[in-house]
Amino acid sequence: MLKIQNSRKWHLFALGAALGIAVFLLIYGTAPLNVANDSFCRGGFIEKDIQQHYAGWLFYRHSALGWPLGVTQAVNAPDGVSIAYTDSIPLLAVLCRPLAAALGGTFQYFGWFTLGCFALQGGFGALLCGLFANALFAQLAGALVFTVSPILIERTFRHSSLGAQWLVLAALYCYFSCRQQGRYASAGLLIINVLAVGIHPYFLPMTYAVTLAFLLEYAVTHRQWLRPAALLIGNMACTAALGWALGLLYGTATSGGQALYGYFAMNLNALWNPIGVNGVLYSRLLPAQNQVNGNYDAFAYLGLGVLAALPVVLVLGRRRILSCLRRHWALCLVCAVLTAFAISNTITANGVTLATLPLPAAAVKLFSVFRSGGRLFWPVYYLLVLTAFAGLARLPKGTLWVALFAAAQLWDVTPALIQRHDAMRNAQTVAEFPTALTSSFWQAAAGRYAHLESVQGLQADSLQLALWAADNTMTTNDPFAARYDEAALAARRQSTLDALAVGTLQSDTLYLFEDEGTFLQAVEPVKDAAWCGRVTSADGRCSWYVIAPGLQGQRFDALCTPYDADYPLRLADYTDALWNRGVLDSTRKTICFKDSPFARARLEGAAYLCANGQEYPILEIDDHDAGWLMVTLEIDDATVLWDEELTTK
Repeated sequence: MLKIQNSRKWHLFALGAALGIAVFLLIYGTAPLNVANDSFCRGGFIEKDIQQHYAGWLFYRHSALGWPLGVTQAVNAPDGVSIAYTDSIPLLAVLCRPLAAALGGTFQYFGWFTLGCFALQGGFGALLCGLFANALFAQLAGALVFTVSPILIERTFRHSSLGAQWLVLAALYCYFSCRQQGRYASAGLLIINVLAVGIHPYFLPMTYAVTLAFLLEYAVTHRQWLRPAALLIGNMACTAALGWALGLLYGTATSGGQALYGYFAMNLNALWNPIGVNGVLYSRLLPAQNQVNGNYDAFAYLGLGVLAALPVVLVLGRRRILSCLRRHWALCLVCAVLTAFAISNTITANGVTLATLPLPAAAVKLFSVFRSGGRLFWPVYYLLVLTAFAGLARLPKGTLWVALFAAAQLWDVTPALIQRHDAMRNAQTVAEFPTALTSSFWQAAAGRYAHLESVQGLQADSLQLALWAADNTMTTNDPFAARYDEAALAARRQSTLDALAVGTLQSDTLYLFEDEGTFLQAVEPVKDAAWCGRVTSADGRCSWYVIAPGLQGQRFDALCTPYDADYPLRLADYTDALWNRGVLDSTRKTICFKDSPFARARLEGAAYLCANGQEYPILEIDDHDAGWLMVTLEIDDATVLWDEELTTK
């Protein structure tokens, strides 16, 4: 490794940062830097996740400031949740809150945050390359490869906080430079670890893996354990303190209703599989490979330049590499652990699950803290890129080889960069994921209620619904977050159902149901004190079942079906091994409805079930299974009743 003088180091960092800024501007332009432009946040750039990040910020911005600083009581009300779990970059949200209040109006910080990530990616990429190459051109060519990294581009403005991959590069730079200088104490690693918890918790195992490797190697080499241990404990204490202040330890936010560890695992083809989310292809030459389950979230395509360089470097520099592996044994060890965690106990290759290794339930629960375990491969990923660069830089005419390496890498991934450029440009004019909340009902309800109560289930278009609630300064019990207490939420929802059952309504609360059957069970006692009914989207794909106090008697557009004497019956959308969307598979003559006063009133005493002008005789009504009404008809195939509005006679 080469030593970099301080003045040259800062000069190199500045040039690398300028390169990162140039890459950002070429791909995304200046539109995201306008803090009053939130179109790409609301429209859902590439996918809808950024709506969650922006909604978390909006709720936090308009809620009362308390302790911990990063908690908003407006989400998962009344308990609240840390906006770390809405991926809203809690440290930046806390710092930007006074500025947003002073400026007023629309304020989004995701554009400037991402610009900073690209600048720091370029800066630390250049510093890393400067440890292994003398020529400035080679250093900047290497920095370019880090700046156009497919895993960085894949996350940018999709999972904005995960764009801070410069944290990994910075940790690796501190590791190699401190090793070079023979130092065991690194203020840089302390700062990186603390910043990581303020940006996204997923970076913690990555930066701490590098920190642990650094301290372990020093402790073993110098036979000094106390000071490295004290430094590690000090790092962890400072990290925990900021995490506590930002609310990562707040409450019992341990559940999220997502897939467990192993679902978002890294496929064994990840390094050469160029397919990103929504089918974006990151290679001009290599074809898309198959994957299964949540492998897409472990995207780790190295790029053609790196894939071509690594075999050459490994063959020509095998002796040097073996020596390097022995010298950096602890770093190799933590990389092996991170790789194993990323692959997980569900081992997949292409479109096949090769094996599922048994794990104790306690281990699955513990590992599920980082459900998307494939992301933890990133330090190994960047070390592979660095290995390719460093090996080429040491060859005769190394600068030329590095230039060819960077050119091949850039040529390979350019189509994906162009796609991202076009996606951001389109996001300024067209909402990629337009809101489904277009009915006049939503206009009438806007500003009328203080709280949105999701009584049951996950509401349709939940992120646009969260944005609507945030815009109207409402609170919501819907957590729409990565972590929350599912048991507590279920208990609160049951309390709400119990209150509705005895006719108790909160006049400042808008009640929403995901499932029509549950709505029909709850609505009868309160129907006279609220507008009750079904609201749909214009395309019919989304439905909300609503109890809206104070709006009784009002009429809305054709997207609204009021709960009255003409309200139709619909099959329960129930599927299991025996039932298919509410139709018994074995005979296709028996259908089911959720038991409710409404359904009983329609069915009991009726002789026919009617749909589309056809009358089907009712042969039997069976209620022996609590909560369900099973109706047998004289019909050839009851699946013709799917999605139909039914009446009785």
